[in-house]
Order: sequence, then structure tokens, then C-alpha cells
Amino acid sequence: MAKQRTFITFSEQVENLRDEKGLIISHSQYAEEMLRRIGYFPLISGYKHLFRIPLTKKYKEGTAFEEIVALYEFDSELRELFFKYLLQIERHLRSLMSYYFSEMYGESQNEYLDMNHFNCTRRTQATVSRLISTLRRAVVSTDYSYINYYRNRHGNIPLWVLINVLTFGNLSKMYQVFPQSLQSKVCKNFGVINRRQMGQCLSVLTKFRNVCAHGERLFTYRTMDCISDFPLHRKLEIPLQGTQYQYGKNDLFAAVISFRYLLPSKDFCTFKAKLVRLMNRVSKDLVHIDSREFLHCMGFPANWKNITRYRLK
Repeated sequence: MAKQRTFITFSEQVENLRDEKGLIISHSQYAEEMLRRIGYFPLISGYKHLFRIPLTKKYKEGTAFEEIVALYEFDSELRELFFKYLLQIERHLRSLMSYYFSEMYGESQNEYLDMNHFNCTRRTQATVSRLISTLRRAVVSTDYSYINYYRNRHGNIPLWVLINVLTFGNLSKMYQVFPQSLQSKVCKNFGVINRRQMGQCLSVLTKFRNVCAHGERLFTYRTMDCISDFPLHRKLEIPLQGTQYQYGKNDLFAAVISFRYLLPSKDFCTFKAKLVRLMNRVSKDLVHIDSREFLHCMGFPANWKNITRYRLK
């Protein structure tokens, strides 16, 4: 069993990083303040790995405390950037899914509480049951003033109202069990993406949204599931490992590819420009991390900026 870690003060943490780990600390007071504000575990344990000498507890010679802070702050800004556009996609989905469902089945809350109005098979029955349970809890919730208003004033909460309290994960699950005709109608609003590709993108983006919302490390995050192979994988000549693309499947670049299909072109170009600026800025601060190594850790191919050069078909 590993030895239990003992409590040490902020100043002792700084001494340990400098004297035992070999980290360059030019300003002890600054280092103490950052550890006080962020915490040792989120800052050092969360972002030290690219700076460490493999198979040792030592840092690469010359690595400064400020570099770890720069990487931490980069990841924080990265979460804000991705979260903004994830919310945009989420809003679009809420609008489309509630519109097409209500167009087909009407505005009564009894319609979206009816399992028969979803693709309920042996394989999806458990998902549909959980979804209906989630919707029933939302209908009786008193946490939202607009839900209370519709319930008290009209005795009915249309889906276009209720859907606003659902999480991205709820939306993804609802899409998975939507009738195929409604899935197709949703997909037509995004150009060339098909029903299966949409479902996989939403499943992966749900995980990235959770990471962003909970302040977890984003730039190296990987999901368990993958997005489909898109034409963009081939056009970008992403290398294969066996039959699997090495990048853009379950990593952060998979989220970027999903954005390319799910955001309007103008918005995606704005997102990409912000991402390029963010990555260019941090590359100047990360003196002891090779740029290709950094892209590899993020799951980005070296030519990722070419993503806007190619048509999506």
C-alpha cells in the first residue's frame, strides 16, 4: 500500500516543488498565492505530466512554475471557448427537437409522456423508460418559474417549454429514441450529417460538455465512445492505426469535427479563429513542451487548421 500523503503548508509545497522536484520557482510568494487560489492537486497534479521526465518525479531541466500555470490557464480558457459553442448547439437542438415533436404529436404534455411516441424497441426500452421518468419529474418540478406558470395557468406544459430544463445528456438520449422521421428532420437543418452520425456526435459532445461545466481538465480528455468516420478524416489525411483514425474520434479534435458539422459555417470560422489565437498564445509560454507533442496530447493532427479548406460532403 502506498504511503499516506501528509498535510504540508503552502510554503512547504513550494519548497518541495523547488528542492525535490527541480521546478524553477523565481517568485515564491507568487507560487504560494497560485497554490492557495487553485490548489496543489488541480494545478500541479492536473497539469504536470507534459513537463515531467518520463519514469521519474523530476521536471525537465529549466521548467518553470509559470509554465504549469500557463497550461492551467490555457485549459480554463479552452473550456470557456468550447462551452460557449456547445451551448449554442444545445439551444439549436432544443428548438428543433421540440418543434418537430410538437408538429407531429401536438402540444399536450401527455404526448411526450407516451412511450409509444418514441422508438421503443427491446434494445431502447430502458432508455425510453428513463427518459419518460426524467420528463415526468420535470413536469412536477417547482424549481423553474416558467414551469410553475404553465402548470398553474394552463394545466399543461408543452415540450417547447419543458425541454429547456433538460440537460445536454437528456437531449442526446431523447434524440437517440426519437422516431427516425423526426431524427431525419433534425439532421436536415445541419446539412450533410446523417441520423447515425448525429447520434454519435451528440453522445460524444455530452461528455465534453460535462467536462467543461465541471471545470475538469479538457485538453487531454478522451471519451469512451467515438464519433463516426467523416469525410473530413480522410480529407485531412489523418493517419490510421489499423482501421482506426488516430485523431478526431474520441478526443478534443472529435469535438472540433462535430462543431464543423453542427455549427453554421460563419460561427465555426469564428470559433476556429479564437482557438488558433488561444493555442498560438500558449505555445509561446510552454517552452519545455514540443508543439507536435502538445497537439498529439490534444488529439489534433498537425494540419488541423486545414479543417475549413474542405467541403463537408
